[in-house]
Amino acid sequence: MPTDPAAHLDEAALQFVEKFGLALTEAGVPRMPARVFAATLASPEGHLTARELTEILQISPAAVSGAVRYLDQIGLVRRSRLPGQRRDIFVVRSDYWYEMVSNQDKRYQEMLRTLIDGIEAVGPDSPAGARLQETHDFFAFLADEMPKLVDRWRAQRLKAEGA
Repeated sequence: MPTDPAAHLDEAALQFVEKFGLALTEAGVPRMPARVFAATLASPEGHLTARELTEILQISPAAVSGAVRYLDQIGLVRRSRLPGQRRDIFVVRSDYWYEMVSNQDKRYQEMLRTLIDGIEAVGPDSPAGARLQETHDFFAFLADEMPKLVDRWRAQRLKAEGA
């Protein structure tokens, strides 16, 4: 159990952290970043220091560092500092899910360009070309629909906040 009261998560919260971390891992997030994100998400203030994360999760500082770097790169946490403090805190972004989904557009565009090259390489009329074309069409659909879905989510959140 953590020694720092600010880093305390009760047993139920710790169970959530492990369960949600596993769910994220099964969805493709590396294990350590998944656990770090789940712990930060479940923390009372929505932010933790590296020391708090090592205590809560019983992991090394190096594991925390790598996990936080990954989460920062994909936009799920941001590094910050409280006024007058020297230690970094890692904050769950309030817009984390839709920002992560929104940022997939760059990946979709790169995949689409690569798939077009692949279709040309294997021949559009070949069985492989047909599979690559179907894959291209699916990612083109996602690239078109995701921004619309995110916009609908934002509108729903604004409506809920205004109610």
